[in-house]
Amino acid sequence: MRRAAALIVGGGPAGSAAAIGLARAGAMPVIIERAPGPRDVVCGGFLGWDALAHLRRLGLDPARLGARPIRRLRLVAGTRVVEADLPGAAAGLSRRALDAALLQIAEAEGATVLRGRAARAVEGHRVRLDDGHEIEADSLFVATGKHELRGTVRDLGAHGVSVGLRATLVPTPKLEHALAATIELHLYDRGYAGLLVQEDGAVNLCLTVAQDRMAGGRAAFLAALMSEAPLLAERIGALPKGWEAIAGVPYGWRARTTKPGIYRVGDQVAVIASFAGDGIAVALASGAAAAQACLHGDGRGARAYQAGFARRAARPVKVAEALRHMAEHRAGRTAMMQLAKIGGLVGLAARLSRIG
Repeated sequence: MRRAAALIVGGGPAGSAAAIGLARAGAMPVIIERAPGPRDVVCGGFLGWDALAHLRRLGLDPARLGARPIRRLRLVAGTRVVEADLPGAAAGLSRRALDAALLQIAEAEGATVLRGRAARAVEGHRVRLDDGHEIEADSLFVATGKHELRGTVRDLGAHGVSVGLRATLVPTPKLEHALAATIELHLYDRGYAGLLVQEDGAVNLCLTVAQDRMAGGRAAFLAALMSEAPLLAERIGALPKGWEAIAGVPYGWRARTTKPGIYRVGDQVAVIASFAGDGIAVALASGAAAAQACLHGDGRGARAYQAGFARRAARPVKVAEALRHMAEHRAGRTAMMQLAKIGGLVGLAARLSRIG
């Protein structure tokens, strides 16, 4: 059986941030990443000012990867449109590019990345891989994003869940002009969609909806949505054929406890509503904090980190939930669109929903 001082399951932003922090301190972590190479995932691709600051600390400049600057927010509800400046610099970057760059930094710092290998189950600090081999670790980092791993399944109780969908659009000149330096959010019943231009010039379309609204299937939901959100339908044109999907997304959930030596990071520690655009920042912040807790904590390091990060994430997660619930209902959307016209309120809401 192979052994590792620190084993990280998942090579997304949270797992890579943890690996970089550990490797720079000489801990020589091992990352298990199920994808054999760069790939797209269900993610809005939005990097807020706090995410950009975290990335710079890790040694990554998204501008060098071609990230597209974003300075404005456009809110759309039906035929109503409101625009506002963002309170800080932001950018659009695909997860394909971001994850690959972060893993490259982790490897350069001394981490070992096992690509194309899937973790099947966890028992204690022992992880069983898809080929039956096992790795045992002194410290285990669960960085599987929105996916569950047997033996570390999140206790969601009666928490409501949503479905996420993502597709790539080839922009028309009109769409490219409309989205220049802009993130566009479309609000509809029990969900919302985001559009932005990413580094390769393609448009990232990511949407979420309450899971029970998908009961009739994806095609039926999308057909209803195109009628419900006319400007979004115009932006999309012909519906894409290729979609990535993820179900069971528990927006608003936070992990408050853990077992000794097990660190939950990213969406495994806090699931902030994607409406706030701070998911990548939460991933990076939790990965970095978990690494430091592992390096400098005593036997209580994992539990202290978990409780501490739950407190740290409380305000942004709760603010994002309030905004999400407001946006998902007709009366709330009407009020939100009116409030968004008041100078400074969009910036205040954006700042309050940052992990920092």
